Amino acid sequence: QVQLVESGGGLVQAGGSLRLSCAASGSIFGINVMAMGWYRRAPGGQREMVATISTDGTTNYADFVYGRFTISRNNAKKSAYLQMNSLKPEDTAVYYCTAGLIITTANDYWGQGTQVTVAS
Repeated sequence: QVQLVESGGGLVQAGGSLRLSCAASGSIFGINVMAMGWYRRAPGGQREMVATISTDGTTNYADFVYGRFTISRNNAKKSAYLQMNSLKPEDTAVYYCTAGLIITTANDYWGQGTQVTVAS
């Protein structure tokens, strides 16, 4: 089992930046062989993939964040991060940290989520 805990959400003005963090615990051996990712769910919307990253750093981004968001991970700290720049009101959502065996989805395990609100 893998437990994921997000932090770093909050309220920011449009055009601003936030950095989300995700700390993994539980099966530490397991997280080091898993891809990690970030998903989000906007109010009234469905969950959608934002970005994923493999154990060797290969990244995968949704088109709507390409060039604005950067995913990274620190295997030694069993952590993942999402740097979000040039935020837009439509980025308002609950952001979830995930982990899984498939690089493009990385969604076998989910955190509880952290709220990001972008004010116009």
